[in-house]
Amino acid sequence: MYEQFYGFTARPFQLTPDPQFYFESVSHKKAMSYLGYGLGQGEGFIVITGEVGAGKSTLVAHLMERIDPAALTVAQVVTSALDGAELVHVVAQAFGLAVEGHDKAAALGAIERFLQDEARAGRRCLLVVDECQNLDLAALEELRMLSNFQLGSHPLLQSLLLGQPEFRRTLAHHPDLEQLRQRIIASHHLEALDENEVAAYVRHRLGHVGWSGHPDLTEELLDALYRQTDGIPRRVNQVMNRLLLLGAIEERGELTLAMLGDVVAEMAADQTRGAHGRGDLRSAPVSSEPAPAVAAGSLPATEVAAMLADRDARTAELEAAISELQAAGSGHRDAEGEALSPEEVRIAEARIAAELERIEARLEEQEQSFRHVLTMLIEWLEEDPSREAA
Repeated sequence: MYEQFYGFTARPFQLTPDPQFYFESVSHKKAMSYLGYGLGQGEGFIVITGEVGAGKSTLVAHLMERIDPAALTVAQVVTSALDGAELVHVVAQAFGLAVEGHDKAAALGAIERFLQDEARAGRRCLLVVDECQNLDLAALEELRMLSNFQLGSHPLLQSLLLGQPEFRRTLAHHPDLEQLRQRIIASHHLEALDENEVAAYVRHRLGHVGWSGHPDLTEELLDALYRQTDGIPRRVNQVMNRLLLLGAIEERGELTLAMLGDVVAEMAADQTRGAHGRGDLRSAPVSSEPAPAVAAGSLPATEVAAMLADRDARTAELEAAISELQAAGSGHRDAEGEALSPEEVRIAEARIAAELERIEARLEEQEQSFRHVLTMLIEWLEEDPSREAA
């Protein structure tokens, strides 16, 4: 939605890794240097760790674009809680090998034959294993055993291990992983973006979709964005997606601090009530209560229609109340038509002012709820291309 309003050629802050939007921070540049060195060695393990959303998958996607597939065959595995035997079969599948049944020995044999065939054809093999913090010790030991495959003195398989900070700690301190530690030839921990990098990151991604200053982004807003996201790229993407969507809904030419506060409050409410679990955000002061959370997969048309009808009914009711109050106060007369005394006029005006303030607050609360529901509905529609027609 917002890309049409702002004239973008694509969505600049999508959450799925896209090498076209790769941003080289200081830490990412170091990581690429370690990857280049490690791949040049052609053996052992390369380890890249980082917080959730730090950009590990985007880094790998960028790496895949730079390698020559005629020289390097790559298999990628995203792990859940696998044991050793399960991991071996998953690796075989990742290399496109068909292994009947659940025989671990057969899977290992198929992998070794494949690696030897690739070596004879002049191709090296790289195994990329993501979310390694989910692997148990037996699975990590199987990865080490796979690195033992050789053709003569030539190692057949190199592995790139990606994981969260706890994986780095496990590797460093667990007494049963000493042999694996000895085979790590390069390691790097991806750091979050700093304040200046967040601003450059946002402008970099916007620049790739044709942004030319619309909407306007102030330095004050970008500084606050860094504080709210701690410089984690995925969190930046989450907030910027919501912020641009809000800007499009409200037809804003500038994204403001107040809008950022609204977005962060809504996302914090989502997390608190269990609608989302994709990273923490810092709280931000807002002028009204957070809008109710609505899970993005549970928006049937009848529910949305009922919420919209309720909003319209409440708005009509509040507008009628405003009209009645204004009519009652305009002539400074009581219900019988008698003129009011100055003190009675003052009391009536104070009551009207208080009631109008209360009504305005309720209208603002209704607007927040409506905007939240609309945002979640749009996100739900855009999650699946098959819903595009809707």
